[in-house]
Amino acid sequence: MKAVYIHIPFCKSICSYCDFCKMFYEPKWSHDYLLKLKEEIDDNYMGEEIKTIYIGGGTPSCLNSKELEYLLFLTKKFKTTPSLEFTVECNLEDITEDLLKLLKRYEVNRLSIGIESFGEQNLIILGRDHKFKEAEEKMKLIRNYGFKNVNLDLIYAIPKENKKDLQKDLKLFLKLKPDHLSAYSLQLENHTILARNKIKPIDEDSDRMMYDLISKTLEKKGFIHYEVSNFAKKNKESKHNLTYWANEEYYGFGLGASGYIDGVRYTNTRNIWKYLQGEKSGTSELLNQREQMNDELMLGLRKLAGVNLQAFKEKYGLEMSDAFPIKPLLKNGDLKQKNGNILIPKEKIYIMNEILEKMI
Repeated sequence: MKAVYIHIPFCKSICSYCDFCKMFYEPKWSHDYLLKLKEEIDDNYMGEEIKTIYIGGGTPSCLNSKELEYLLFLTKKFKTTPSLEFTVECNLEDITEDLLKLLKRYEVNRLSIGIESFGEQNLIILGRDHKFKEAEEKMKLIRNYGFKNVNLDLIYAIPKENKKDLQKDLKLFLKLKPDHLSAYSLQLENHTILARNKIKPIDEDSDRMMYDLISKTLEKKGFIHYEVSNFAKKNKESKHNLTYWANEEYYGFGLGASGYIDGVRYTNTRNIWKYLQGEKSGTSELLNQREQMNDELMLGLRKLAGVNLQAFKEKYGLEMSDAFPIKPLLKNGDLKQKNGNILIPKEKIYIMNEILEKMI
């Protein structure tokens, strides 16, 4: 079984922090884009059973109703499991009864909403514009239409944000009763508005304080901290993202989309003109066993449950301890062995990258 990611690059507005492949929505491009997306799926999907579909962006919900229905119709090309997890990213302003009816008709069963913050100063910096009351009304509508798996995105460590600001944000997010929450420290990526404006990040101690505050607050409210940046109510973990973190294979369709098929990691072109001309390929690399094992740890150790030793041996024909220097890291406490897994202790997950550098 595999997973499918479909990228829709169009947005009605460009957020100041976003480094994903995106552009302003233009109907003259979106129509042709969807036709080329169909071609790419027809040319590359090999008929495997699909366990998760994730439509991201950009802003998939910014498409008009006919375009969005055509996009959802394309997903019927995939042979899917009965327990399919089908996620679509939405912006608050796009959520209407008509949208929810359409998503339900095509068996979408998980929504991911990029709220990011409710703080007035934070929203100005991030280039967003919404109010808590709007979010409350839209969440009520979503629940009325029977959606029982909703993720909200939270961004923290925003310039000028303090502990009190974050506590207020968390209180409001929790009031919306999400099933899953993704919490990301603001990254000032190249080619973003924030980077061009030379915005400075907050200090590392404040970032760590906020990370710990989020973790403790959400766990007290019954969320499971199952990945570095992700928290879920019981049985509401993102199956699609777990595919990535388990280093399993998945298709990536659309402009700038990445995939991992038959040991090849690839990323499609980010050039809309090339994509519309049918020149979809960007970069690709066939990974050798060492590179695959490196990815297994770099991705798998993001999960707080870690990487299973027996599964690693069955997959690569090697003991993990023969492939990586895990024994000294177990001894000094950077790693821990539990339930047959190697994992990074919860109190050290924030410095995960430093530990990975010692291993790889």
